[in-house]
Amino acid sequence: MKKAIFDHKAIPAGIKYCFLLLLLSASVKSFGQTRGKVQVVAPPLFDTLLAKRAALNSGKAGGSPRYSSSYGYRVQIYSGTNRSAAFNAQAKCNKEFPELRTYIVYREPNFKIRAGDFRTRIEAERFKQQLSAYFTSLFIISEKINPPKITTSDD
Repeated sequence: MKKAIFDHKAIPAGIKYCFLLLLLSASVKSFGQTRGKVQVVAPPLFDTLLAKRAALNSGKAGGSPRYSSSYGYRVQIYSGTNRSAAFNAQAKCNKEFPELRTYIVYREPNFKIRAGDFRTRIEAERFKQQLSAYFTSLFIISEKINPPKITTSDD
């Protein structure tokens, strides 16, 4: 009969594994997340700005109607890569028609000068006829416009 061989290395290895498991469980418990509180610090005027924005969006600010943009037409009076020519065209349009809004649109590499905020294409066509004496290539562009304020009288 053979004698049982005692493995003297098995006990220290078992102790090492138990010690490793003990360290892992302690580290998981110590690094666990706990719920906290979030405190938001806002400037004192923040609430008043929010109230004003809500009033403007609802149309109750001073009894004036809500200002919004919609789709309409503009007349394009210049399109090209020359920046100074674009500003000259805009200045010429502003000089001849001071009541009209002009807009500069830059999409690389072109500058585009557009004039007017017309709700219908017929209005844009009429204005295009007036501009044809001052500018050579005119186009009517459909895009988002800033409609003029409508004044109503109680007559």
